[in-house]
Amino acid sequence: MKHYVTPLSNLVMSVNKEDTNLVRLGDYIELCDERNNDEEYTLDDIQGISTEKKFIPTKANLDGVSLTSYKVVHRDEFAYVSDTSRRGDKIALGLNTTNKPVLISSIYTTFRSIDTKKLLPEYLYLFLSRSEFDRLSRFNSWGSARETFDWSEFCRIQIPLPDIEIQQELVDTYNGLKALAEQNEALIKPLTEACQAYIVDCKKKHPEVELGGYIEEYDKRNSDKKIKAVKSVSVTKEFKETGAKVNKDELEGYKLVPPNHLSYVQTTKNEKCFANALNMTNETYVVTQVNKVIRSKDESKLNIGFLHLIFRGEEFDRYAIFNSWGSARETFDWSELCKVLIPLPPPEVQQAIVDIYNCAEEAKKIANDAREKMKNLCPALVQRAING
Repeated sequence: MKHYVTPLSNLVMSVNKEDTNLVRLGDYIELCDERNNDEEYTLDDIQGISTEKKFIPTKANLDGVSLTSYKVVHRDEFAYVSDTSRRGDKIALGLNTTNKPVLISSIYTTFRSIDTKKLLPEYLYLFLSRSEFDRLSRFNSWGSARETFDWSEFCRIQIPLPDIEIQQELVDTYNGLKALAEQNEALIKPLTEACQAYIVDCKKKHPEVELGGYIEEYDKRNSDKKIKAVKSVSVTKEFKETGAKVNKDELEGYKLVPPNHLSYVQTTKNEKCFANALNMTNETYVVTQVNKVIRSKDESKLNIGFLHLIFRGEEFDRYAIFNSWGSARETFDWSELCKVLIPLPPPEVQQAIVDIYNCAEEAKKIANDAREKMKNLCPALVQRAING
């Protein structure tokens, strides 16, 4: 599964060494106003525009609505919503990068680059995707009940305009990260589904055993207060930074969760699932004392990662909720957990399934890292274009 791991260091760029002049955007863009007069495009082509700077499926009820007045947005054309007053201090904008035209509401503004040999649409998109542009558009919006960032204000924007070759290099850098994120995101679902499918298959092919014979509770406390990594166990079945206010100098009562140990929340009513998390790092965590911490008695017989995959399934959520007891506080206690029947394939089969899951987790991490870098990349690229 190594093919999807692309080092971020491979994504390189260069910029002009000479000063980059700022230009008036209005000299390089123009309005476009093609309508769906012949009704060539249908309801399936209609899109909305989000503040995340992309086209999205519309939520509007369009039953009986004529589409002749709707605007057509072709490849490399932009659309934006001039009303900025009700969008959380962001402007809704999108660039059509596909070969399929989309339909948008007639109240939206559509425009394009006058000459793509001077201003690349994707380079302009990088500039317009920045949070700085959101702030600028809000500051320069006018009106009382409905503040708008109109076309005249849009045209007054000053942008850096490096050589077209440099624009392309900056765009390629952004697209490299985008492709990295998308490629890895595409792997997550099939790999995760494959894991669950293999577990179902194990239930058919291998004998089931009572879980209590293969796990044990681990109850060691942070008595010396050395461990400061406080975690919570989330309903997404992973460790997360705790949202509770805790004094990290007073954690002596917290339970230790060493590597390859699993912690779970006993209550199921509020969580609506069996919330659990496996420590897959080399670091020891601490969790609240109300959580349980468990481990495999013998990893050569039960791989704790394999058990975690069973716990991740929706079927196990339903089982845990059904077998939770209590009135105000329903809990899935230790005795009930020990009664659970699980399939126990050979160790090598368990490890193979865990390896597939680890590939999915690695893909998720790479995709998340790439997306996070993309957020910071737009302003960084534009700043490099300005500085030269």
